[in-house]
Amino acid sequence: MRSVLAAVCGVMLTAAAGPTADPKNPTCPMQPDWSTNKTMQLTVKSQSGMKVLMAEGAIDKGLMPRLFQTLQANPDISEIWLRSPGGVASVGNEAGRLIRKNYPNVVTRIPKGWACFSACNFMFMGGTVRIVEPGGLYMVHMFTHLGDRAAIKEEIQEDADSAVDMIGDIEQSSALLASDDNDFLIRMGVSRKLLTDVMYRQKAIEGSGDDKSTRRCLTQAELFQYNVANASD
Repeated sequence: MRSVLAAVCGVMLTAAAGPTADPKNPTCPMQPDWSTNKTMQLTVKSQSGMKVLMAEGAIDKGLMPRLFQTLQANPDISEIWLRSPGGVASVGNEAGRLIRKNYPNVVTRIPKGWACFSACNFMFMGGTVRIVEPGGLYMVHMFTHLGDRAAIKEEIQEDADSAVDMIGDIEQSSALLASDDNDFLIRMGVSRKLLTDVMYRQKAIEGSGDDKSTRRCLTQAELFQYNVANASD
């Protein structure tokens, strides 16, 4: 009986503690629920008497026509719920601009348990009213065009001149993206300190030392501090 009670108590304590934290990214869970869809799936559903667009999966290059057509066919959509691991950065910005310009009354929301990472951050910012429910994850990182560290090392070893050209291209594209993101935040009414104080302070790629963190999940206080979220239920 004691063994059974101990086991039950252990299960209850584990459940109460919530999701297991990621040891490399301690502000975030080990397994964020950001959908495994290879491309973002757009599904219109009725929730609590209102029409909601569920946007779930990776932000792909072909998202914009699908998003435009879905919103145009459903002008009475009240909210867009986001669950995404990110994807194409420029498309995330385009989606945010489309929402803000053409559908300024639509609320963007990250429901409890769902995660919105990387390019999804910028799509979410498109909402004039933005809600991140307690337990919802707004997860940021330092954008990068570096890609695979091993591939870069191999390039340097095989062809130094080619590596220099590649690094130059990376620097230029990163600078352009940084400028675009900065302008985007200003237009969306989000504090630029989100970039300087949070995003830019994350590692672009996993380090080799003790600190390997590349992701940061904002607290509810930080979400309102940087005006990422500006409303609550």
